[in-house]
Amino acid sequence: MNFIPLSETDVLEHLKNKCSTLNIHSEMMKYKAALVSTPMKCFKVDYNKHTLTLEDLSTLDDQNWVNDQVINMYGELIMEATQNKVHFFNSFFHRQLVAKGYEGVKRWTKKVDLFSKRLLLIPIHLEIHWSLITVDIASHHIHYYDSQGIVFKYTMENILSYILAEAEEKKQAGYQKGWKMTINKGIPQQKNDSDCGVFILEYCKCLALKEPLQFTQDDMPKVRKRIYKELCDCKLND
Repeated sequence: MNFIPLSETDVLEHLKNKCSTLNIHSEMMKYKAALVSTPMKCFKVDYNKHTLTLEDLSTLDDQNWVNDQVINMYGELIMEATQNKVHFFNSFFHRQLVAKGYEGVKRWTKKVDLFSKRLLLIPIHLEIHWSLITVDIASHHIHYYDSQGIVFKYTMENILSYILAEAEEKKQAGYQKGWKMTINKGIPQQKNDSDCGVFILEYCKCLALKEPLQFTQDDMPKVRKRIYKELCDCKLND
């Protein structure tokens, strides 16, 4: 069964191609009625410790804002696709760090050696906007990505403080100094107020897989559908 969301335009186009003599309006009404009566509420996707419901997946429809569940499970798929050479932090990490300091998040890496990773991906959710911070471990470099060009520099400073504290805690003297911070410009930008979450997921995938950031706002509808399918399949597409 295919759970990739269909828009009304998708259905109309299909009907026009397949059923030239059909009463299109009548068939559309039947289609909508079938959607209402279909027992899909129990459908869910389970992957490791993540569970996505249809309500979660529906945040990828149209102009909806993607939610934390979608962000976090997609991060899990990214880690799996990179054989865990990339570490994706839960979207609640930065909030917890701000609220409780290093001691409040110290246990988050109890079973993870961050300094053995190639790249750290840290989604930042501030009120109604998503940004992304990455940490290139080998080059001691922290990068900031924002799809609206908004800069919350203090979030980078929060992550730098965290990395320094983590290095001290894990007795990694080589990572306790020499860090640089860069705000990345000239990256793909959104042209609406609803796609920031989708943009950061696409940043994450491209950076994790070492692919160029060559998508645009016009690509967002197909990116949303691709992410939807990847979540249902529990794996990233090649």
